[in-house]
Amino acid sequence: MIMAQDRIQPEHELSMGARPAGATTEQAAAANVQQMFDSIAPKYDLLNHLLSMGLDRWWWARTARSFRAVLEQPQAAVLDLCCGTGDMTLALMKYRPVGVGEAPVLAVDFSHEMLERGKEKFAGYNIVAVEADALHLPLSDNSLALVTSAFGFRNLANYEEGLAELYRVLGRGGQIGILDCNQPDGVVGTLYNLYFKRVLPWVGGRISGDAGAYRYLPASVERFPRPKRMLELIRAAGFRDASWTGFTFGTAGLYRATKP
Repeated sequence: MIMAQDRIQPEHELSMGARPAGATTEQAAAANVQQMFDSIAPKYDLLNHLLSMGLDRWWWARTARSFRAVLEQPQAAVLDLCCGTGDMTLALMKYRPVGVGEAPVLAVDFSHEMLERGKEKFAGYNIVAVEADALHLPLSDNSLALVTSAFGFRNLANYEEGLAELYRVLGRGGQIGILDCNQPDGVVGTLYNLYFKRVLPWVGGRISGDAGAYRYLPASVERFPRPKRMLELIRAAGFRDASWTGFTFGTAGLYRATKP
């Protein structure tokens, strides 16, 4: 989820990473985001479904389906990064084989409170929850076949370092799938801004009790690189076949790429 700035930032600033209000360093930004998600964890699922008007479920399902070929391989090592309360993780499980020898799906988040709620959903599934920093994953080089991240990547304190870490842990031919919000243009963008910057922060703040967290959300999207720039960052990290597919009039979309 981040908060509106008074000016449009140049692209070189946009590529840095999340900067909640008052955070001037990467360390402060990471601590702020972690505390924020711990705070809103109790109402997170309710607000996700409400504020996205239920579209979040469709976005997760479409993302999981696009990686079906990898997920159906029993020994494919899969990571859902910034998993939050685990809805994207569970969407991936729809395509995982069930049986002896099946590799578990790793669900990683650095918010303890979010991950605790995810663990409740993971009961009965071959999922291993890991509390860890996305920029310093406790995983070996070249160890994964797929990394997904749904609406969490833009909260990283450094996007380039995040992509470099994904590249490190993926094996040859491994894929990334980053599902995240986008700032559309034109009439859709105007309506989107009205809802995202006026209605959403008010509703989210009232229900969660943390107005700052839901002011952060529209600003995080505004700060996050647009598809053209994000694809440049993905390619610069070493990935190939980078693409972006827009969902729901470009208000969200899926970045895909492969490690050569």
